[in-house]
Amino acid sequence: MATRVLASKLRNTGRLWGAGEEAAGLRQSHALAVADERFQRYNSPVPSTVDHTAVLGRPETKVTTLANGLRVASESDLSAATATVGVWIDAGSRFETASTNGTAHFLEHMIFKGTKRRSVRQLEEEVENMGGHLNAYTSREQTTYYAKVMKKDLPVAVDILADILQNSRFDEDRITRERQVILREMEEVEGQVEEVMFDHLHATAFQHSSLGRSILGPAANIRSITKANLQDYITTHYTAPRMVIAAAGAVQHEDLVSLAEKSFQSLSTNPTTAGQLVQQEPAVFTGSEVRIQDDDQTLTHLAVALKGAAWTDPDSIALMVMQTMLGAWNKNAVVGKHAGSEMAQKIGANNLAESVMAFNTNYADAGLFGVYAVAKPDTLDDLSYCIMHEMTSLIYRAAPDDVARACNQLKSYLLLHMDGTSAVAEDIGRQILTYGRRLPLAELFARIDAVDVDTVKRVGTRFIADQEVAIAAIGPAQNLPDYNWFRRHTYWNRY
Repeated sequence: MATRVLASKLRNTGRLWGAGEEAAGLRQSHALAVADERFQRYNSPVPSTVDHTAVLGRPETKVTTLANGLRVASESDLSAATATVGVWIDAGSRFETASTNGTAHFLEHMIFKGTKRRSVRQLEEEVENMGGHLNAYTSREQTTYYAKVMKKDLPVAVDILADILQNSRFDEDRITRERQVILREMEEVEGQVEEVMFDHLHATAFQHSSLGRSILGPAANIRSITKANLQDYITTHYTAPRMVIAAAGAVQHEDLVSLAEKSFQSLSTNPTTAGQLVQQEPAVFTGSEVRIQDDDQTLTHLAVALKGAAWTDPDSIALMVMQTMLGAWNKNAVVGKHAGSEMAQKIGANNLAESVMAFNTNYADAGLFGVYAVAKPDTLDDLSYCIMHEMTSLIYRAAPDDVARACNQLKSYLLLHMDGTSAVAEDIGRQILTYGRRLPLAELFARIDAVDVDTVKRVGTRFIADQEVAIAAIGPAQNLPDYNWFRRHTYWNRY
């Protein structure tokens, strides 16, 4: 077919072929067909920066490591009018003790409450006057402070970030005031059932482990955290080797490196890494369940999870594809019951849930892979069967068309997610902390395309077949099957 198409194109150029030309054309066609087959079988045979730039049009990510161990990374888009710059830190709630749990999040609040150079008012007015956006977030393994500003204000943004991370005052009256803010925030989070669900899921899945602790921490800790706790956390964890300055948009890498060298001179060079702390207290997955019976609610929230892969696990990409195969569905979604996912089709056609979503959460040495659903109490039995049946189907009867569709959907999602300088900067910072480098999209896409039916079955056998399960449920859960039922449905008794 490729030969006939090529010959047709060449004949339409307006001249006749000689015998030698025709033979050369056929050889070229054969070479193209072989190259195409090789690409389909092995993805890009030689992944490189050239493939990355030419195929997907992404600028190069430049990385420089300063003398103190601080890494500076950027992706330039000189056509952009704005830039996002931030500091990604290998520090989160996982690196706290039981008595100091909540310190990382408390520190995120306090970091904007005045420095030795800027009062709270000066800091807020400076950001407002340049029309910028300054924000932060804390997760279980990372903390991020970032700013989005106009191109001309990038040096000011870097100076502000350096100032708040190195010179924060932590006045006692501000600490007292912020306690009440965080306690009110905790009350608001308690009303967000999905947030509470995943906190309980982590707590039961990673019992007696730092990964099982919540990000906000218990209320008792919030009331007792002191200035000394905050300063000790900064000294221990906010060190140059555990930080990445990442920027995207209207930024020149050399200028960013110069700004970082000038501004971040007071950081600790403590060589203790997050990896060493993880080795001291690894995540241990425990098959278990937690059920919070609440008959006042009209819907039951349910999460079923198995131990997933770490960020650097070779099978982490395959689990991302499998998550996409399971898919997500919402009764109000446009796609409705005609989604590509079999689980979504069955749940939609039989009205088994209000919404359902597969999830795949990665950490440094573990992960959670499973399904989260919201349903009426009288459908829990059938819903549980559908979820477990579709999860175990990945082991025994994954279809090539489903795998191919999931790979395409995953690649599309990754590209759509990279829309905007903030998303790109976040991607750079997170990947350098987790992988030690930024994966080019061409390489990531090649890894996704390498996932086939055999890979899905092998990875399903590793992570799903006859493995322990963690379950969390909130609401009227009388009709939810017991733990042993879920455990038995992680495999099929067939050959």
